[in-house]
Formats: sequence, C-alpha cells, structure tokens
Amino acid sequence: MAGSETVGTDVVIVGAGPTGLVLAIDLARRGVRATLVEKADRLFPGSRGKGIQPRSQEVLDDLGALPGILAAGSPYPRMRAWEGAERQGEWDMMARSEPTEQVPYATILLIPQSRTQELLYARLRELGGDVRFGTALTGFRQSEDAVEAELSTGETVRAAYLVAADGGRSTVRKALGIGMTGETVDPRPMLVADVRLSPDSIVDRGNWQVWPKAPGGAVALCPLPGGDQFQLIAAFEDEGATVDTAPRAVRELLAARTPLAATDVVEVVWASDFRARAAMADRFRDGRVLLAGDAAHVHSPAGGQGLNTSIQDAYNLGWKLGRVLRHGAPAALLDSYEAERLPVAADVLGISTRLHRASSEGANTQRGEEVQQLGLGYRDSPLTRETRTGLADGALRAGDRAPDGPYGAGRLFDVFRGPHFTLLAVGVPLPPLTDDTVRTAHLAAYEPYGTGLFLIRPDGYVGWAGTGGDGLAGYLDAFGTSDAGHPPVGG
Repeated sequence: MAGSETVGTDVVIVGAGPTGLVLAIDLARRGVRATLVEKADRLFPGSRGKGIQPRSQEVLDDLGALPGILAAGSPYPRMRAWEGAERQGEWDMMARSEPTEQVPYATILLIPQSRTQELLYARLRELGGDVRFGTALTGFRQSEDAVEAELSTGETVRAAYLVAADGGRSTVRKALGIGMTGETVDPRPMLVADVRLSPDSIVDRGNWQVWPKAPGGAVALCPLPGGDQFQLIAAFEDEGATVDTAPRAVRELLAARTPLAATDVVEVVWASDFRARAAMADRFRDGRVLLAGDAAHVHSPAGGQGLNTSIQDAYNLGWKLGRVLRHGAPAALLDSYEAERLPVAADVLGISTRLHRASSEGANTQRGEEVQQLGLGYRDSPLTRETRTGLADGALRAGDRAPDGPYGAGRLFDVFRGPHFTLLAVGVPLPPLTDDTVRTAHLAAYEPYGTGLFLIRPDGYVGWAGTGGDGLAGYLDAFGTSDAGHPPVGG
C-alpha cells in the first residue's frame, strides 16, 4: 500500500526480531490481527543470541515452533582452551541435565539467532501472518481510543495498541521520553562475527575453542550447528580501541591472536561491534504503547539471557492483549505486564552482569539452573491468587511455573498447549465451569502438584490455586469470558 491511506488493525508491532515474531505468532493463534513492520529488508542475518534456554523451549513448544528449532539446534559443545597452538584443558560452560517428567527440555540449545528467526517467521506464515519488510515506523500518536502509527510507505495504521520490539536503541521508547537506567558492564569493546573456516585449519568443530590469553584480548570460536560457520567473539583490552568489522580486519585479527592464518577464513558472513551494557526502561507501558524485549531491557550476552527474556516478554504480553481484544477483559489487565516482567528483567540483568564480570576476570563460571529461567515466576503478581493455607516449604504455589507430567497417553503440556486457560484438578473433584475458554483436566495424584485445583494461565503459570471452586469464577471475571471478539480499531 502507498499514499496517505489509513488502515485498521488490532496491534502494530515494531521490529521483527525474536520478540516481535513471537508476539505476532501468539496473537495470530488468538485471532488478533497484527501488523508487524520491520525497517530492514530482511531478517537479522547474524548468530548474536545463540542460546535457547529450557523455559524458552517450553514457550516455543506451546507456540508450535519447537520441532524446527530442535531439529536445527544442538547441545553446546565443551570448551577447549588454547595457548597459541597448544591445546589445554576442556570443560563444560553449560551445565548438562537430563530431561525429567516435570522438565522435558533440560539443557540450553545452541542455534544461531538468524536461524531461530527464520523458523519463527515460517511459523508465523503458517498461521497466516507476515512481516512487512522495508517498512519503518516514522511517527505515532495516541489518544484515549487508539494509536495511529505513521509508516515510511506513507500509510497511517490505526490500532488499539502499539508494541515496541525495536531493540536497545528503540525509537519508540525515545519518542515516549522513557529513560533507561543502567550501567556499562564492561567499557572495553568486543567484536562478534560469523565466519566460515577452511576444513584444513587447526580448529575443529568438536569444541568451543578459546584463547583466553591471546595478545590484545581473548578470542573464542563457537561452532554453529547446521553448516560450517563459527561465531567469533574477540575482546579488546584497550577501552579506546576502534573495532574494525571489515572482512579483511576480521581475518587479520584471527591471524594475529590465534594459530589461524588469514587465509583460513573462507568468508566473513556477518560482523558487528558492541560494548556490554545492562540497562532497563524506567517503565514498560505508556498508555496504548508497550515496550518489549531489548526496547525494555538490554543485557550482556553472558549467560544467554537477553533473547530468552525477550521471548518471554512477548509470551506474557500476547495472551493479555488477546484477552483484552477478543474476550472483553478490561484494559487494566495490561498493567500486569509491567508488574510481572519488570522485576523479572531486573533479576535477569543482575545474573548477566555478574557472569560477564566473572568471565572477564578469567573465571570459568559454569552456567546452571539460574540461567535456565525455569525458576522464574509471579508469586507477587496482582494476578496471582493462592487460597490454600498451611502449605509446606517447596510446595507448588500460585505464581509458579506449572510443571509438565504424564497425562493419559500424552503429557500435561499437551493439555496446556494453546491460547486457553486450563483448570487442573489433582486429587480433588473438578467444579462446574461455564467459561468455555477454560479447559479442564483431572489427575488422581501427581506429587509435583500436591493436592488441589490449579488454574494454569495461557503462559504456563499457576494463576489461582485452591482446594475447591469458591472464588474461581470471580477470579476469572478479570480475564473476560466472551468469545465474540471485537472489531479492530479503525477496521
């Protein structure tokens, strides 16, 4: 479309990175119309965020995107240290765990961000959605009733809400005047690049190769699954260093710091420079505009938290937009997005920063449960209701992640999968329900849940827990019950 035409939709999403794609997928399966705009003419081409944590794998399972991700990814390889051309010891940076009934995806998955985005885009297309590439947001204005987004094509899109998923330099956040509070984690610059190496080089693909004492700064080469590429990370000891991302400079850096020759680098596929920073937006919502992903918080890459936290922002926001736009829930439900995600982002930023600084000091800090995000929850959320008393320490409570487990011929995650709520009764009878957006399931017993009724939110967390049905209907009223839906603003 071109010219000054005004079109209507439900939600405008700015930015087709992992955050924007996940949100668009979630809205598509809820029948919510989304216009996803991306100023670049293609998806991001690099490997930058290359780790998918266990909790994010559960999210992608629910969204129907996980089979392709699992097929394209691999476990993280063991680290191998070098001094010049001499091999040193090996170790695991990522703790390795075996799947259990409660945790089917127990270990971080290695997959380049570019491939993750390709697979998310394919899933969005399957659901009837798409990305408008080469289309930038040039301005917006909001009123009590709508947001009007102005695009580089000359169009104006009128929507109920606008979501900024446009990265750490978010133009939307800046236009709103929302500040970012944080710190520089490390003032020294780093180079990140994807390179193809000659199969005849000294480096093999069986390990994540590291030169911690390389002249000028440490160098690491991580083999990426699905081809012959490596992710190169090179630190610089001089805070004032200028990082040259030209292919020639990347080749020369590897030749100067490692036993590789410049000719061993067959191709430099992508390269960028950055300085590690940790910062969070002062608020995640301004009226009808919401911030998600890097637009709301930026991380050091240590610990693999940035992309994963961003995915889960979108997952938290998607079902709430769906309930407001398609089920008559009050718009105040969207206030819970910031209330839930801002504390999580603050905690995760602390983890990333601590791991980065430990690594910079030469510590081989293993990444374990704290980075897997399975323990994150919403016990203090305004949406959480725990009505049982006398619970033992360690008992599953409202606000916690709902564990997986066997159910009939399948598993509980099969029951939870989809845009609905699930009422799970364990050792107690199911009460009558009139809300057809709530599915039910019953188990005679399952130790991880204990005994009681558990209302599982669409994002896989226990929202309400009790021993009987008293109070459940009132709790559900906050989320609406109508399946009639509402027309898009301006539509």
